Amino acid sequence: MIIEVNGIQLFYETAGSGRPLLMVHGNSEDHTIFDKAAELLKEEFQVFLIDSRCHGQSSSSEELHYQDMADDMCAFMDALDLNDVMFYGFSDGGIIGLLAAMQTDRITTLVTSGANVTPDGVKLSLKLLVRVMYLFTKDQKMEMILNEPQITAEMLQGIRAKTLVLAGEKDLVTEQETRFIADNIPGALLHIIRSEGHGSYIVHNDAVVKYLIWASTL
Repeated sequence: MIIEVNGIQLFYETAGSGRPLLMVHGNSEDHTIFDKAAELLKEEFQVFLIDSRCHGQSSSSEELHYQDMADDMCAFMDALDLNDVMFYGFSDGGIIGLLAAMQTDRITTLVTSGANVTPDGVKLSLKLLVRVMYLFTKDQKMEMILNEPQITAEMLQGIRAKTLVLAGEKDLVTEQETRFIADNIPGALLHIIRSEGHGSYIVHNDAVVKYLIWASTL
């Protein structure tokens, strides 16, 4: 399905019934990474799988910023009048979730996986890879990673949603960054998943389901 928000068209799929669960993918991905998880989650929630702007089947924009993507998600929830929303974001989707939760009370539960709050919050190997990719492609998605986000402790402290912060033990985001996020969101829980990487328990994988079910009971 297509919905127009903020002058762009967002593509999304929905399945199931119950409490709304928005799932937002990472950089250069689309909603299909959640295929296996969504098959299980639709038994518990009304699942919304969204392609963020400049990704998947959603339309593009001349510039790309995390704040604009968060604004899109807030407008999406407003347009569909979704309340008591559980928002799950992976990687860039987690950044979007953090920013969205700062500006709407429609999100009452927030779960992030592998999110960072500064460009320096990722490991050197990823930084170097992104720099090389941007050098050769000038891709605005890579440019965004190099310069954004810039989320402060004070901004995190404004989040009122019940929050679970996830990361893999071998994540591309530093553990220090992950702990900083959890330490500054009031009442947030932190779980570092042993033996997992950045997206190994998420992308075309249903292992993340148990964490989302857990978060829904907080």
